[in-house]
Amino acid sequence: MSSAFVIRDHGAEGFRAERGAAQNNSGISAEETPSWPTSGSSGISLPDSASQESLPEAVVRLLHEIPSARVLAELAAIDPQELPHASRIDYLTAIERQESWIQALMHRAVVAVAGRESGPNGDPVYQLDDSEREDVSTALRLSPSGAQIKIDIARALTNHLPNTCSALATGEISAAHANAIARETVSALNRGLPESVIFEIENRAISYAEFHTPSQVGNLVRKVIAQRNPEEFEDSVASARELRRVTCFDEPNGMSTIIAFLPAHEAKVVMNAVEAFIRQSDRTCARCLEDFKALSPEEQDRFNAQARDDQENCMHSGSDNRSKDMKRADALAAITSQYLSSTLEDVTPHRRPLTVNVTLDLPTLMGLAENPGELAGYGPIPASVAREIASDARWKRFVTEPITGNLLDFGREHYEPPQALKDFLIARDRTCRFPGCRRSAILSDLDHAQSWDSGGTTSIENLGALCRRHHKLKTHYGWKVESFSDGSCMWRSPAGKEFFTPARSANEPV
Repeated sequence: MSSAFVIRDHGAEGFRAERGAAQNNSGISAEETPSWPTSGSSGISLPDSASQESLPEAVVRLLHEIPSARVLAELAAIDPQELPHASRIDYLTAIERQESWIQALMHRAVVAVAGRESGPNGDPVYQLDDSEREDVSTALRLSPSGAQIKIDIARALTNHLPNTCSALATGEISAAHANAIARETVSALNRGLPESVIFEIENRAISYAEFHTPSQVGNLVRKVIAQRNPEEFEDSVASARELRRVTCFDEPNGMSTIIAFLPAHEAKVVMNAVEAFIRQSDRTCARCLEDFKALSPEEQDRFNAQARDDQENCMHSGSDNRSKDMKRADALAAITSQYLSSTLEDVTPHRRPLTVNVTLDLPTLMGLAENPGELAGYGPIPASVAREIASDARWKRFVTEPITGNLLDFGREHYEPPQALKDFLIARDRTCRFPGCRRSAILSDLDHAQSWDSGGTTSIENLGALCRRHHKLKTHYGWKVESFSDGSCMWRSPAGKEFFTPARSANEPV
């Protein structure tokens, strides 16, 4: 058996020479230039059964077949550049399913190298396997810590998550979804969580993954684990809270780095205040822009010169080229210096920028249960923390129509929804309704799915939260949305592809 790579301490040039020699010994020319396979150059031919198909039909068929070497070979024989745009999206999805299958093979190979369990010389606490870890590290060109993470995930999937392995191998879930499930269950497994609970968790997570991102699936797993062992969850959060801190590190070029490690609900308040300050500044600058346009050209030049002299960076002078991160940094500095003015609540009437949304069930609120609460935009928090936040909240009562369960419908009488309807929509949607977006509804726009100009109504069926980015995508770039009263919606891309965003129950993590 010959090796394709021979590694010696010859430096970079020596390594390239060794690799070239090894390739020649393996029958591969060192002069060959790798290229993407296409339908004309791959050397892979479509089977007879597919010879009568059009390329788009072949892609659709391959998309729905179980991943395998044959399916991958057929996909490799198709040049996606030759496909219409809608079929290119199908092709991308089909390739992603094949990647899931390959990742399942990768996990099997990692376990074969590292072993199903930690070796006798491994660290029993941190599950470190020095020898096996280095084998994986060098083979995959990973850092030792990166290799250990890969080993831990592969062992968790192989030993404890058979359904997740199966879903990964068949392309039902992506590698990122499988990794999220494995990462969140590893620590629970080490703490002795029963296999029956793990079985329940992975089945819920696999089903949930159909319409949700890996991050959202990870939140679901964390919440289910917290529900199963609330005492331990409470203790872990309390221990972490003792580590809260704010640190400042001096950096070169007149800069410093501030790091804040805070309880999640307090961090959300800080970020909501930053976003509110930015919106206030943008609104002020927009008004200034109108005044600026009314000036004569000479007055505009004098104004811009003065702004440069004062080192101002403002929208009305045409010089606000700051990124979102830069705006946040400037806002935090300004808020700190101005002590967080209460006038921020007047920035956007339908939002409450200095509050956070927490969902908890009635028994937990009354102290009869210890089920974790749900912090919007974050995930599960201990019952005690949720009750503490709720005790300081301004409670809202939502009155619904008894037959349909709909809150309110203002038809064509009002474009701007009343405050009660705004509060309801924020509580219902919790985040932007675009698939996979986790932008908080508090910081999003309330959009008419069918525009007001085209006859849309101000109702829960037609209104929903959209972040500014996806609001612009819908308004200007051809994306369409059909909205339903339960908060679910169906998106249609300019290419005609449909993407469903399901309704979210109050207990569902986002």
